[in-house]
Amino acid sequence: MPSLRNANPITPSFLNSLDGLCPMKNSSSEMKGYAFRLKPKNDLRKSILAFAEENKIRAGSILTCVGSLEQYHIRCANQLNGELKKGFFEIVSLTGTFSSVSGHLHISISDHLGSTFGGHLLNGNIIYTTAEIVLLELTSLEFKRELDSTYGFKELIVEKRKQV
Repeated sequence: MPSLRNANPITPSFLNSLDGLCPMKNSSSEMKGYAFRLKPKNDLRKSILAFAEENKIRAGSILTCVGSLEQYHIRCANQLNGELKKGFFEIVSLTGTFSSVSGHLHISISDHLGSTFGGHLLNGNIIYTTAEIVLLELTSLEFKRELDSTYGFKELIVEKRKQV
């Protein structure tokens, strides 16, 4: 196995190709971590965004989430509407970016046979037994969303956080 000790995962030529696409291409930030548990009947997405609002998080990322759902509401790629289904599902992963005003989160879940599927996390994902969540706040950055005319969705804009 090759050594990663001196690895440089982002080469300067790659960074140069991002000009115009990502104005904060080489941003770093101090981080602050949070961990909490959601109990049965909580809405997964609403709870994460409420936590961000309560803690005034302006740039956050999901580090990990495990637990279960009694109902999922997921929108798959290139679909206008989500699918809502009741049952019992394991949360296999949750990933994404969020702030106190918006979030772009994707979830993977598995059914009782272990079949795994996922997509865009919508409101209406109801906790069954638990959801154990670890979040990171990027304290020097702010996430905003602006309409991208390519496909008509509001996409991530990363800015340096203005000190209040």
